[in-house]
Amino acid sequence: MFKQKETSREIIIMRGSGEGEESSDSKRSQLGKVRTKSIHPPIESQWLLHPREEIKPSSSLPKPGVKSMLNYPRKIRNSLKKLGRGKSLRIVLEGVHDPKYEQLVDSLREQLFVEGHLMERQTDYHSLLRFLRVRDFDLSKAKDTFVQYLGWREEYGVDEILKEFKFEEYAEVKKCYPHGYHGVDRNGRPIYIERIGMVDLNALLQATTVDRFVRYHVSEQEKTLNIRFPACSIAAKRHIASITSILDVKGVGMSNFSKTARSLFMEIQKIDSNYYPEILNRLFIVNAGNGFRMLWKALGAFLDERTLAKIHVLGNNYQSNLLEVIDQSNLPSFLGGDCTCSDYGGCLFSDEGPWKNPEILEMLQSTSITEEIYDSEADSDVPSEEAMETGQNEDGGDGGNTEAQKIHALEVALMDTNEEIQALKAALDNTKAVLERLEQHIKALRV
Repeated sequence: MFKQKETSREIIIMRGSGEGEESSDSKRSQLGKVRTKSIHPPIESQWLLHPREEIKPSSSLPKPGVKSMLNYPRKIRNSLKKLGRGKSLRIVLEGVHDPKYEQLVDSLREQLFVEGHLMERQTDYHSLLRFLRVRDFDLSKAKDTFVQYLGWREEYGVDEILKEFKFEEYAEVKKCYPHGYHGVDRNGRPIYIERIGMVDLNALLQATTVDRFVRYHVSEQEKTLNIRFPACSIAAKRHIASITSILDVKGVGMSNFSKTARSLFMEIQKIDSNYYPEILNRLFIVNAGNGFRMLWKALGAFLDERTLAKIHVLGNNYQSNLLEVIDQSNLPSFLGGDCTCSDYGGCLFSDEGPWKNPEILEMLQSTSITEEIYDSEADSDVPSEEAMETGQNEDGGDGGNTEAQKIHALEVALMDTNEEIQALKAALDNTKAVLERLEQHIKALRV
């Protein structure tokens, strides 16, 4: 019986640049007819990363200046304070900012401040760079997109979701929709896996609703930005800002793409594209059969070209492709790897990765005292003494440690004040420039 040989690269939408991969001339020219956006290299390449062996112990390097500390996301910045302000740790979590991109980020931040959109948690270097990339570094378009993002966060209540949303149906949803994070790739990026062919949509909608599932998805995206990426950065000793994803579509066909499934897919895709851009490094779609090929034509219509450029659609001979970027120990057994996570009921239930490492988790969670100061004193320039003393032990605590906490809180307040001063200076400079142009225009009218 003749058996058609199935190649491992049946459909390559476009090869991701920056990883030593190329697409054929015919595919490149065909894609060029319908795509105008630039396909940027992996986002980590826009930091000036140091090889692991060049990172020196923190004790031998100077402390970072106040200016550089101002741009840290809150959790990362406070983790640096807990662990020490050595330059090596700053390189690990931040990367050394490329001056060219940092200048663009600063310009975008100043524009946002002038319009009253300055928010410390959202306007850090990493977040703004992602929005600049997705708009091909067009400041005006990036600003508009970012303002829409801020509006969505407020309207959708993202901060409230993080504080209050409880996805009690988590375990039940996992059974009818196998998905989850598992391990890291060879570059230290978190790996996200879905087994779409095993999704039981009827059972999923009995276990939860579309709205609750989307809220759960948003909470997971926030966890990836604020916990998974920092944890992976510490483990890899280099800045990590994107994921490698695997989509197992074995058995998927047009029957899987019902109206409800389309609605759920489109809602999640809209959120990811508009509000969490440039997080995906590459996506491997494996076990793609004839049924999926028909479905892919419909699915591709909902994806922007930047996302499509990162997608590799493969048949059932995909293992060698995955092993190029993922160590076998980090691949679940159902994808040809060695891992089973038997203690957790399966790999997609374990959420295994550096973000589960107790030592790394302690580094990221050790900022609770400062977080309480920020939350309880949000409307005050200087945190109260009561807030600064919340870290004392039950027996009265260490007096020296309390003093250190007070100093730490004052330093944070000083940095926030300095940030406001710098932003105010930028706004004054812009106002001065406008007035000078107005003066010239008035003089011209008098002539």
